[in-house]
Amino acid sequence: MPKSKNLSRRRVIIASSALGLVAAPFVRGAHAAGKLSVGLWDHWVPNANDATQALVKEWADKEKVDVTVDYITTQANKLLLTGAAEAQSKSGHDILAHTSFLPARYAEQLVPVSDLMTELIKTNGAVNGTVEYLGKVGGKWLAIPATAGSQIKGPCSRIDYMKQFAGIDVQAMYPVGAPPKADDWTLDTFLKAAEACQKGGKPFGIGVGNTGDSTDTIGAIFHSFGAMLVNEKGDITVKTDGVRQALDYYKRLMKFLPGDVSAWDDASNNKFLIAGQGSLIMNPPSAWAVAKRDAPQVAEQLWTHGFPAGPKGRYAPFVPFFWGIWNFSKNIPAAKSLLMHLSQPASIEKMVVASGGYDLPSFEKLTTLKVWAEAEPPKGTLYHYPNPYNHQILSVAAAPAPHKIAEQINTANIQCQMAVRYYNGEALEKTLAWASNEVEGFMRN
Repeated sequence: MPKSKNLSRRRVIIASSALGLVAAPFVRGAHAAGKLSVGLWDHWVPNANDATQALVKEWADKEKVDVTVDYITTQANKLLLTGAAEAQSKSGHDILAHTSFLPARYAEQLVPVSDLMTELIKTNGAVNGTVEYLGKVGGKWLAIPATAGSQIKGPCSRIDYMKQFAGIDVQAMYPVGAPPKADDWTLDTFLKAAEACQKGGKPFGIGVGNTGDSTDTIGAIFHSFGAMLVNEKGDITVKTDGVRQALDYYKRLMKFLPGDVSAWDDASNNKFLIAGQGSLIMNPPSAWAVAKRDAPQVAEQLWTHGFPAGPKGRYAPFVPFFWGIWNFSKNIPAAKSLLMHLSQPASIEKMVVASGGYDLPSFEKLTTLKVWAEAEPPKGTLYHYPNPYNHQILSVAAAPAPHKIAEQINTANIQCQMAVRYYNGEALEKTLAWASNEVEGFMRN
């Protein structure tokens, strides 16, 4: 996912108005006054931060709180480094955005928010299993699933190329306003389509490199084979039939991908699609959004839809952001109140619209907002992006391993490294032995 903004850190001070106090949940009386410092992800979509900024100001004016908002980029790991520095120094923001595995990493330093999540689930519906796995540790919710930045990295296909080379009508398979008709959209079909498109000169653009897009895709395909490197009990399960089947599948798939996919980063697949070189990539609607601006003739042919099903189910990678409250915050009640305000249905819809449909709420009642049905060109191209019919099981690479181990597997891109080693001619059992040793090392850390 390319980040089109060059701003690494932006600060906005919201001074409260002189309006009378309006009480909000979890903020009472004098506790509503004071200051609050918030660190949010700096959105790559132009002007998407404006919606969040307006919502924060709306809340600050009602609650008479002076709010400082910093927008912190994920480029060069600046958001990650900010969290690490604040956790170590026990100072900084009251609220900070965290990527997928970080709530568990900072479990001892975040304020439990089970009270908020109970209310939000009543209002917005249940969250998906990946959000619960990442955000709830030891029976306690440690952070609120953020709308801004959360995404599904599903297939984005060229309508014309898929018809021409693979004989697949992706619009008929995933029609606007109706459930998917995708019983035949399996990993076997996917492999045949990849071969056909490669022969037609427009191959699938799926990275097998050392960045997030590659890891998220292979993670979903591993889940589709029931392949995990470590199970939920912490047992190493590398040398199992599911893992062998997943690696065999990837070896066959990589024959039909561009030759340099092992070196791709998160911008490579986007550029490949926007340049008209490929028939399919795995991505949220970032490439489509850029194509609308820079290559409209490409955008008109793009359709975002569901993942192919494997022998153990139809999985799709979900990458959530979270908003967490540090336990060294001096205004925890106000921080909770602001997160409740940002998580109301009306607030969430404003953020989704401002992002052009890129941002995904994690709550089941909020996957059918009209922005996805109305997005164009072509009309309805994003309708199935938010998984409105629960057609897919949303997953994260390396789950269901214990968080400390899963984060290391994910960060080190172990599954991609396994696929590349095996594809390049290493014996399967040697690849499995290497991965097993790596995971054992993570457990000692």
